[in-house]
Amino acid sequence: MVNLASLTLLIIILITVILILIFLYLNAKKELEELRLIHDELRFEHKSHLVKHGKAWEDFVPFMPEFEKIANKDNFTFIGMPIDGIAFDDDAIKFIEVKTGESKLNAKQKRVKELIESKKVKWYELRF
Repeated sequence: MVNLASLTLLIIILITVILILIFLYLNAKKELEELRLIHDELRFEHKSHLVKHGKAWEDFVPFMPEFEKIANKDNFTFIGMPIDGIAFDDDAIKFIEVKTGESKLNAKQKRVKELIESKKVKWYELRF
């Protein structure tokens, strides 16, 4: 038969273990939230660096030999959004989007590309 002192000691040990587990859980939960915040900050910084890198390339691309294969840099006009620019060459008007690394066209850029490729481009002249 278990005496009262042994039962009391067992209950105290059990309560202590439960309290330690609760403390460890809450501490781990707090650390996980801190890691999530750090992760979000790092993702934002990384994305920001990628955007800055892409923007820097946009400034230099018209002066690169690869650009001269598709358009005359002197005829290039930078727009910025939704595409980077247009080259008004003698043989064609060329819509140019510069991408670096893994970057892809956004939805608006894809739509502009579709309209251009399906020849849904119009000329309007406004007079005032």
